[in-house]
Amino acid sequence: MLSPSAVAALILLVGIVLLIAASVPIAIAIGLPSLIAAMAVLGPENAAQAVAQRMFTGTNSFSLLAIPFFVLAGALMNSGGIASRLIDAAKVLVGRMPANLAMTNVVANGMFGSVSGAAVASASAVGTVMSPRMRQEGYDRAYSAAVNVASAPAGMLLPPSNTFIVYSLVSSTSIAALFMAGVGPGVLWLLAVLLIAVWLARKENYKRQTEHPTIAQALYVIWRAVPSLFMIFIVIGGILLGWFTPTESAAIAVIYCLVLGFLYRTLRIKDLPGILLNATRTTCIVMLLVAASSALSWVMAFAGIPDLIASGLLSVSESKVIILFIIMIILLLIGTFMDPTPAILIFVPIFLPIVTELGVDPVHFGAMVVMNLSLGVITPPIGNVLFVGAQVAGLRIEPVIRRLWPYLGGLILALFAVVFIPQLSIWLPTTLGLMTPLGG
Repeated sequence: MLSPSAVAALILLVGIVLLIAASVPIAIAIGLPSLIAAMAVLGPENAAQAVAQRMFTGTNSFSLLAIPFFVLAGALMNSGGIASRLIDAAKVLVGRMPANLAMTNVVANGMFGSVSGAAVASASAVGTVMSPRMRQEGYDRAYSAAVNVASAPAGMLLPPSNTFIVYSLVSSTSIAALFMAGVGPGVLWLLAVLLIAVWLARKENYKRQTEHPTIAQALYVIWRAVPSLFMIFIVIGGILLGWFTPTESAAIAVIYCLVLGFLYRTLRIKDLPGILLNATRTTCIVMLLVAASSALSWVMAFAGIPDLIASGLLSVSESKVIILFIIMIILLLIGTFMDPTPAILIFVPIFLPIVTELGVDPVHFGAMVVMNLSLGVITPPIGNVLFVGAQVAGLRIEPVIRRLWPYLGGLILALFAVVFIPQLSIWLPTTLGLMTPLGG
């Protein structure tokens, strides 16, 4: 006869897999099996109260307040004329290089992602502007869409990043250290996409533009983008200097985006209700995921499931390299059908104790996990950035997927470089005194 823990594990595994396969919303697919599994462990009379308490506790965090503010800031950027100014600046910076429009798309996604922290918003804003321009210059639409899709998730790594905030919540790790740990992997992500985009452009004989702005015009375009980019220094600099917390910096980002939108005259008072509604919807989805995943994590811990998984992994090998490789493969597979937020909330509490026992720094592990799961948002069948990128290009996803494979291959190589070369993520936060040196 199965023990209550084994019954709970079976309920969770079968229930979550079946509900996700049936296209049930992720929060329900996580929350309902968690409640039923809690009943198997605690009994029906105590399970509902315990799960409700855990769901409330999971969302009752001051740090989580940063997420709705950053979501709102991203929505204001999308409507406030910031994207077009950043794209123009990116075009000036790479205008004389080969495949310059493709490179503009990549650089613009890096710049927009670094001020919004949202891959979907970046793919939508940059793709909407760049797709027509690239089509006019003779670029294949599927090529343009693939470049946009592949480069958009860099914003999930470059600070400020909502994904790192969620990781900080479950790992009790410094948000400032995590933000800085994302810079190296984020830059590596953009470089990988740039190199592949240029290689493919040369292979298909895409020409660079012959028209170039004068020095005065270029300086003017860059100057117009400076106020938008300055938000990065306000938000990140304020956190690093201790002027305000990440939550307070998110609120300042909202005010700054509002001011910019009104100064640029691209944001109107009558636009605000719709922007607030969209931001509220996104926030509700994230918070419901956090609540449901908190209940799941508690049920799993109560049933001893993480210990079973840890002992199973360590029975395969005690080598840090092999264990990290296995964990990264598992997360790559999970990312293809699960969004980063629930994946972090579910699996980080399982894997983090294992890797820390092997001597892996939690900040380094955070960079690995976020970069790994960022690949999932551009990978079929669930990748939401893939669908958004195809939609703004006016294409079905099949031709975009065919063009995306070289980028996925290059980004997976970049991921394992981050996994096995810790300094790519650890060097900057260590240098800034946000964490102790490796081995210290």
